[in-house]
Amino acid sequence: MENIILNNSVRIPKLGLGVFRNPDGKTTEDSVRWALEAGYRHIDTAMIYGNEKSVGNAIKESPVDRKDIFLTTKLWNEDIRQHRVREAFQESLDKLQTSYVDLYLIHWPVEGRIEAYKEMEELYKEKKIRAIGVSNFTIAQLKELMSETFINPAVNQIEVHPYLANNEVVDFCQEKGIAVTAYKPIGGGDGDLLENRVMVEIAKAHKKSPAQISLRWGLQRNLVVIPKSIHKNRIIENIDVFDFELTDEEMEKINSLNKNLRYCSDPDNFDF
Repeated sequence: MENIILNNSVRIPKLGLGVFRNPDGKTTEDSVRWALEAGYRHIDTAMIYGNEKSVGNAIKESPVDRKDIFLTTKLWNEDIRQHRVREAFQESLDKLQTSYVDLYLIHWPVEGRIEAYKEMEELYKEKKIRAIGVSNFTIAQLKELMSETFINPAVNQIEVHPYLANNEVVDFCQEKGIAVTAYKPIGGGDGDLLENRVMVEIAKAHKKSPAQISLRWGLQRNLVVIPKSIHKNRIIENIDVFDFELTDEEMEKINSLNKNLRYCSDPDNFDF
């Protein structure tokens, strides 16, 4: 597994398992267990996903040491609005059955985010979090945050895939030493990206799947990618992307597919 060294020297595995919309219970426990068996060492969840307990169960039952697993969770919007950062964080710890998380993120840039981040800085100083960051932040929101806080975000988790290259935000983050985690790294559930002629042709050339090509494209942009799946064969397939490289020409062909298509909400226009 390849890693990115964050701006506080903590290592984050470049590929992880996302569990967005995975139901609590056996489905999530199985997916995390299969991922850890397949070699994943990075699991990404969130309070609002409602499956932190299942993630915690799977990690606790795994023979892989907790210290070898990079665990991310997120602070939800309503907890930010209600000024209950510490309470929400402790609730996540309890569900995850751990004494710390490796990365804690503000999930969306709602009102109160600056104050919430300052509270996260304190939790970081108390060594309850190994790294702090944000999710779905625009360049303007990052600039505002960095001007009013002491610790720059280690990560900005945003939607990135070949149909949404998100170049400006990615470039800004990487210039500022903020790692970018790409969610939806193989596009939306409509399957259109994975049926695109360019993706299919490149996949055939490498004897890989279009999903693996999309993940490889993200990795070669030095992004962290967190594909989600509840299917064992897909979970295993998704990590099998470190034994080949896309050529510069192939990267350019995939870059040309960008059409600024979002499958998730726009950080500048959301109502939750």
